[in-house]
Amino acid sequence: MKIRRRAFITLLGGAAVGWPLAARAQQPAMPVIGFLNSGTREGFAHLLAAFHQSLNQAGFVEGRNVAIEYRWAEGQYDRLPALAADLVRRRVAVIAVPGSPPGALAAKSATSTTPIVFSVGEDPVKLGLVSSLGRPEGNATGINFFTGELGAKRLALLHELVPGAARFAVLVNPSDPIRTEAVLREVQAAAGALGLQIQVFNARTSREIDAAFAMLAHERVDAVFVGPDPFFNTRRVQLANLAARYLMPATYAVREYADAGGLMSYGTSLADMFRQVGAYTARILKGAKPSDLPVVQSTKFEFVINLQTARLLDIDVPATLLARADEVIE
Repeated sequence: MKIRRRAFITLLGGAAVGWPLAARAQQPAMPVIGFLNSGTREGFAHLLAAFHQSLNQAGFVEGRNVAIEYRWAEGQYDRLPALAADLVRRRVAVIAVPGSPPGALAAKSATSTTPIVFSVGEDPVKLGLVSSLGRPEGNATGINFFTGELGAKRLALLHELVPGAARFAVLVNPSDPIRTEAVLREVQAAAGALGLQIQVFNARTSREIDAAFAMLAHERVDAVFVGPDPFFNTRRVQLANLAARYLMPATYAVREYADAGGLMSYGTSLADMFRQVGAYTARILKGAKPSDLPVVQSTKFEFVINLQTARLLDIDVPATLLARADEVIE
C-alpha cells in the first residue's frame, strides 16, 4: 500500500512538472514580420513609429506578441535582393516593404508564397507586383502613393514661386531606374509646357550629392527639383543645407525636407503611407490573404512652405501660394 502511495505521489509530481511544459509547447510561436527598406533606420525613425502605431492599434506590440526582423539597405539598392532572400529563409509571416519599388520587386522575386505588403509610387500593375488594383491575386498587395504623377504639379509650384527661373536642375538617383524614368518623363513633359529648360544630375551617394550641387552651381541653374527617393530622404538635411549654401531654390517630394530646412515640398504623406502599410500587415497577421486585399491609393497630400528658408533666399512667397499651403513653417 505504501509503495502504491509513493507511486501515486510520484505520478502527481511528474504531472505537475509536465503540465506547464506541455502548455508552453502548445502555445503558438510569436509571428515574425520581415521589414525591408532601402534607407536607414535613423533616417526613417519617425516613419517607423507610424508603422508601429498602426500595428499597436490592431493589437500587435513588438516584443510582446509579434517580432520584427529589420533589413536596411542603407542606400545600397543592390543589397535588396539578398536582404529579401534572407527574410524568406527566416520564414517570416509577412514582408513589409514601405516606400521602395526596388525593395518590393526584390521581395516579389524572392518568394511567390510569403505575403508581401508594399508601398510604391509607380503603378504596381505595370511593375508586375499585382494583376490588378482591385484583385491583386498573388502574394502581394499594398499602397500606391504616386510620385511621378505629382512631378508636374511640384515643378509648376516651384515655377510659381520663382517665376523668373528658366533653367531647372533635376536631381535623381539612377540606382532606382524605374522611379527615375517615371519622374523624368513627367517633369520633362511639364517643363516643355511651361517653357523651362531641364538639366539632369545623378547622385547615388552622399559624396555624389555634394558633387552634383557643386556642378549645378557651376552650371548656373536657377532652381532645383529633387526627385523622390528613399536614400535622398535619409540625406534630407544635407540636401537642404546644400541648397541654402548655394542659395538655390529647391522643391522636394515630402514634407520631411521642409521640416529639415528645405524651401518647399509637395507630395504624399509618408507617415500616413507607413501607417497604411502597418494596417495591411496587421490584417495579414490576423489571417487575411493579400489576394483579398485591394491595392489602396493614397489620398493625403501635403504642400509645405518653409518661410524661414524663403527669407534666407530673399524670395517673396506670393500670398496665393501661402493660402494654398497645408502648412507654413515660420
